[in-house]
Amino acid sequence: MDGETEAPESKAVRHLREARLLPWSTPEGKSSYLISDACGGRLSRLADITEETQLTMGTQLLAHADDMLPNATEVQLRFLAVRLTEALRDTLRVAECRGQRGGGSSGRAVP
Repeated sequence: MDGETEAPESKAVRHLREARLLPWSTPEGKSSYLISDACGGRLSRLADITEETQLTMGTQLLAHADDMLPNATEVQLRFLAVRLTEALRDTLRVAECRGQRGGGSSGRAVP
């Protein structure tokens, strides 16, 4: 571009183009993204609620696992391992989503 420089985009315009990683994936397991303005919207609020729900469920599952482990059968342990793996995957996804957004909307720490 022969010495031409592009005018820097305003912060608002850059924010419009940023894609938010959502806390769920497609049926094929691919990441889902949302492109919206700074005000968010219905889908953005749904993503916030989903993140909070995933973290709450993970916390509750961990408490259940603590109670269950001393007397769990092999079948119960397998079931619990699958559920804890799902909860950890969800929690890591929430952490990644919030990390890309600079900490997230709620400010809640990841358990």
